[in-house]
Amino acid sequence: MNSVTPELSAPEVRTLAERVFNQLQSAIVRGELAPGSKITEPGLSKAYGISRGPLREAMRRLEAHRLIERVPHVGARVVKLSMKELLELFDVREALESMAARLAAEHMSAEEIVGLREVLAIHERQADLKRGEAYYQREGDLDFHFRIVQGSHNRMLMTILCDDLYYLVRLYRTQFSASGTRPQRAFVEHHRIVDAIEAGDAELAELLMRRHVSASRANVADRYAAVLKQEAEQEASPSPAE
Repeated sequence: MNSVTPELSAPEVRTLAERVFNQLQSAIVRGELAPGSKITEPGLSKAYGISRGPLREAMRRLEAHRLIERVPHVGARVVKLSMKELLELFDVREALESMAARLAAEHMSAEEIVGLREVLAIHERQADLKRGEAYYQREGDLDFHFRIVQGSHNRMLMTILCDDLYYLVRLYRTQFSASGTRPQRAFVEHHRIVDAIEAGDAELAELLMRRHVSASRANVADRYAAVLKQEAEQEASPSPAE
């Protein structure tokens, strides 16, 4: 793929930066760019066929969304949260998303609730959910949690959860998504939350969302701990003789 010529107007740079941002954030969220892996502008420029201007803008957005970080003497790398940081992230989710569910029960319109149920109907048809392999929620309007936060009609919550922390949360929800019996339980929990919101029971909606995120926190923590243990065992094992 040929690199884009540098003679670009400002709107063209923004459009290209948006495209590359979407490609890179998707690669990070899905694990194609591994947590902790180093990334460079020359490498990304070659891989995506884009000039440095739009690429730098895309990387600034990735950094603002906490998907990449600048490390002194190392450069840019894909974020890799410690267990402590991961649990802190889910503590924030539990507090704020339960608040969002309470506000959604107070403010969501009938049309918004219908849309939320339609999202769950789409999820129910997912092959991964039926097989019990995972429960991967699509981005934005097809993301159950995103729609709940939008339904809170609270701009501060929307900024924090649908912008500042959104992709970082999706990274860990996706890479450590539930398996076994958890996907079906999570799906049932989603229905119960919508029932409480539709009934206008703010207290119940808040409680159910808090329990739901807490269960997700425990699942993600267990799976992340298993990954860390495996990495430690691999580092401790002797290298094969050459």
